[in-house]
Amino acid sequence: MSLHTTNNINNISSLLRKYSPITCDVLSELRNSGEYCDVILRTDDQHMFKVHRAILCSCSSFFRALFTNGMNETTDHIVDIHDINGDIMNLIIDYIYTREIKLNENNIYDILPATNQLQVLELFSLCENYLYEKLNSENVLGIREFASFFYCKKLCEQAELYLLTNFTDISIKSEEFLELNLEQIIDILNSDELNVKSEQAVFDAVIRWIDYKVDERQKNIVDLLKCVRLGLLTTNFFIEKVKCHPYIINNEACKPLVIDTLKYLYELDVDTYQELLVQNPIARPRIPHEILFVCGGWSGGSPTSAIELYDTRADKWFQLPFNDQFPRAYHGIVTINNSIYVIGGFDGMDYFNSCRVFDLKILQWNEIAPMNVKRCYVSVAVLDGLIYAMGGFDGHSRQSTAERYSPNSNQWLPIPPMHALRSDASATVLQDRIYICGGFNGQECMNSAEYFDPKTNQWTMIAPMHNRRSGIGVIAYHNSIYAIGGFNGSTRMNSGERYNPKTNTWMSIPDMYNPRSNFAIEVVDDYLFVIGGFNGVTTIFNVECFDDLAEEWYDAADMNIFRSALSACVLSGLDHIRNLITFARKQIIDEEKLKNSNIINRNTTSSSSSSIIAVGTLSAAVGALSSTIDNITTNNL
Repeated sequence: MSLHTTNNINNISSLLRKYSPITCDVLSELRNSGEYCDVILRTDDQHMFKVHRAILCSCSSFFRALFTNGMNETTDHIVDIHDINGDIMNLIIDYIYTREIKLNENNIYDILPATNQLQVLELFSLCENYLYEKLNSENVLGIREFASFFYCKKLCEQAELYLLTNFTDISIKSEEFLELNLEQIIDILNSDELNVKSEQAVFDAVIRWIDYKVDERQKNIVDLLKCVRLGLLTTNFFIEKVKCHPYIINNEACKPLVIDTLKYLYELDVDTYQELLVQNPIARPRIPHEILFVCGGWSGGSPTSAIELYDTRADKWFQLPFNDQFPRAYHGIVTINNSIYVIGGFDGMDYFNSCRVFDLKILQWNEIAPMNVKRCYVSVAVLDGLIYAMGGFDGHSRQSTAERYSPNSNQWLPIPPMHALRSDASATVLQDRIYICGGFNGQECMNSAEYFDPKTNQWTMIAPMHNRRSGIGVIAYHNSIYAIGGFNGSTRMNSGERYNPKTNTWMSIPDMYNPRSNFAIEVVDDYLFVIGGFNGVTTIFNVECFDDLAEEWYDAADMNIFRSALSACVLSGLDHIRNLITFARKQIIDEEKLKNSNIINRNTTSSSSSSIIAVGTLSAAVGALSSTIDNITTNNL
């Protein structure tokens, strides 16, 4: 083929990418009639396809190289295509001409490798997306292996993330899980990013895998037991279920691991995070897939801009050095994509309509468009990528107004006002509706509630709560609306109630341990968390969580800071979480290393010659400990 012809193909290819669907229909008709076709593709099963070189070049770098390489294929009337059967080739050619294809479970596993071979990148991407949408607990391991074999990087990463995120369900339901080899299961179980609420799920997965082929696999119990963070199990579970398990109790090779775990569990004191700091392999928390982000509030008689993160796997709150320069309380906070938005609030003197955004990629605060109304005690929610700010207090009067912010346009626009004036209320989203409950109207605490439907652009009243609640926490949790705590006009409450949208009724739930108002509320790791607040006497830092299946409240780790009038949101997206948690944990490790170093220095200065040996031993231990920590930190925890 001449240079002139090659240039023509390149020019036509460029033009075809800009042509309309109508043009594609015309070209498809030309192909079906055989007009102007200049090459025939022949598959191994002798299927023949009359096509236009230029059309194929427009969609495939493989064909572009094939038809312009100066070899025989540039001039041959018939070109052989190997390792793709005729039916699949026909579907791919139809897509190239029409941009349409019907993918299904019967053809996807043939089309994807064929499009990879032919470098039809648009169709390859469609195939990856199709399989991603089909991911479930039963097929994810097979799809992950398929994607890895055919170098589908995006699909392989998506399947890997799905596996890590949904491991517990997969380990229980998947037959593919039982067919993994030893190397594969160890690789999964060792991942710091394995998303399990408890290491009990990891141990149960080990036993299920061994049980499937017990005679063949029982010998692997030691290698698999090392993958379980045994120090994170409860003492009772370890003693009753692990130590006494038939695969373990009579296995001599397991005894050192059992002894180390028992020693750790029995020596564990009130500093339950101590072993994370020294990176004990049997108790190193995994990376959570969700974390709580708390910002601002009222602390020590003034507003704060302090940020804390809650690590659900370590049950630990971390302070981060990314505080905003503008402290505020009684504000709202939400997250969209890679950004955290802080809405309205109060700094002790001024009532804000200003809003700030924290970019998680660059860890930096910036101003965004202000609201149309100043809103302290504001209620906020996110629906369909838009931020809603409702009610509040502008320094003079309580508000029934509401407005909506679009991050794309950086603009606030009003929506219809609520039926009631509300400050100190709380809002949440359930089934594409925004619910707001309770609050204070300037005269009394309220028990009324209503929802906004963006489709109808209307507010609708629902059944009132059983109790008046100002400074309330409201959250959607397992298809219900939960209204927790608050002030009823005379006392702070520890009671809560749950709303059923189907029956339009409220029912009581078990009481919290602590009464509180003006606290933060969120759902993370499938538990409902309440954070800080005011108990009627003092600002608190206590945190507790509710499990609606057990109908029970549990204590969680306390925050580092006493604060009320705070707000919280949940961060997801493993890349951001990994970076933040790794940064936070490394801070703690560095502090611990510094503390140990100071202890050694003090002992060295004050000790007599008779204690030099003991100090030297301690120094060597700390040196070894520091080396271990550095190695772990290098591996990103």
